[in-house]
Amino acid sequence: MHALVTGASSGIGREIARLLAKRGYDLILVSRREERLRQLKEEIETSCGVAVEVKPCDLSRIGNVRKLFEECSGYDIEVLINNAGFGKIGFFEDIEEEHELEMIATNVAAPYLLTKLFLDKMKRGYIMNVSSLAAFQPNPKMAVYGASKAFINSFSKAVGYELKRQKKPIYICTLCPGPVDTEFNDVAKGHFNVKAMSHGRCARIAVEGMFRKKRMVIPGFLMKLVYFASKLAPDAMRLPISYCIQDKKTRQQ
Repeated sequence: MHALVTGASSGIGREIARLLAKRGYDLILVSRREERLRQLKEEIETSCGVAVEVKPCDLSRIGNVRKLFEECSGYDIEVLINNAGFGKIGFFEDIEEEHELEMIATNVAAPYLLTKLFLDKMKRGYIMNVSSLAAFQPNPKMAVYGASKAFINSFSKAVGYELKRQKKPIYICTLCPGPVDTEFNDVAKGHFNVKAMSHGRCARIAVEGMFRKKRMVIPGFLMKLVYFASKLAPDAMRLPISYCIQDKKTRQQ
């Protein structure tokens, strides 16, 4: 059986790949950074004795997403991890249109299309779509990123319920982490103001939750409290709090 992991060159994706390899899955690793993928391939094949394929791919180009699926159509994919994504902090009017369209393509279009294409092929298995706690409230100064993760959350829950009603043995899990110690902040141009969870711990919680067929995984007790609080608070309260959080990230650079 094979598992395909996007965004596998670093952070949560890399740790999930290692964990799936330990469970005996042969891997297909996807990222733009080929050198890092090859280093991970060598490490995993040596330590776990599974086969690893490397697929360098820029998922912000829809043609590349279709090509990736075609190249993997001959594999028996049982696990699909849609982890690739990035964010950008700043006022909506100041962030370049090109960056935001690339973000929408990577965060929304790519996981949408990979889920659609592989669902048609999978007989059974698991799909994990990586969202964020940012999905549960408006995010001033990260407006497009938050909206992209809200799409992933809603989309995953809806399709997962359809599969349940159709009695198909395919389970969709949405991972909604809070701050995690990855390269996300370097790309987003901001810094967390609270202690971030290690990407290793986040990946372990995510993989365990996915195989337990949980629909949504929020790693960490504190982040679960934040989630429940965000559901109770009105937008008039959540908007200024969210704005202050993002504003502090950019001021600490």
